[in-house]
Amino acid sequence: MDVDRFTPKGQREDFYLTLSRFVPYKKIDLIVEAFTRLGLPLVVIGDGPDFNKVKRIAGPNVQLLGYQPDTVVKDYMERCKAFVFAADEDFGITPVEAQAAGAPVIAYGRGGVTETVLHGETGLFFQEQTVESLLAAVRAFESGEYQFDPERLRQNAERFSKKRFQQEFSELVEREWAKFTRVRRVRW
Repeated sequence: MDVDRFTPKGQREDFYLTLSRFVPYKKIDLIVEAFTRLGLPLVVIGDGPDFNKVKRIAGPNVQLLGYQPDTVVKDYMERCKAFVFAADEDFGITPVEAQAAGAPVIAYGRGGVTETVLHGETGLFFQEQTVESLLAAVRAFESGEYQFDPERLRQNAERFSKKRFQQEFSELVEREWAKFTRVRRVRW
């Protein structure tokens, strides 16, 4: 993953961000409904079959930007107050990218995100894919009880960097090759 394309900025701005393909399992409608109820500013980037459904439930505090190029995504990631993620995925790249950009993550606490986000340290989890559960997590985030250090967020994201993967993969191959050649020498 290319975490190096993101840079944590100083002051975060007063809006939340979600970014996704608009398909049912991504639960963008859940996020939009929760933020419409809260009245907090939410920027939504993405497109897909559920776009019109989401548009119908979006309140005036929700901006639907549709598909955006990487430069725009990067800009919003580096400025948002927090990134919101409601899908249950095996991994989930966008929460890691958000952390690389210095943005804490508010995520549904299931799937791969439980390994990429550290609850209370780099983000907060909500335990059910419901509007009420997300509302509670956003309210906890807004309470000021949690403080998130952009550098710690970045460090956490770097665990999933392309550079680290290549280095560790290379070391694994070298170790296994060394074992293989030792075994071959013993047998011959």
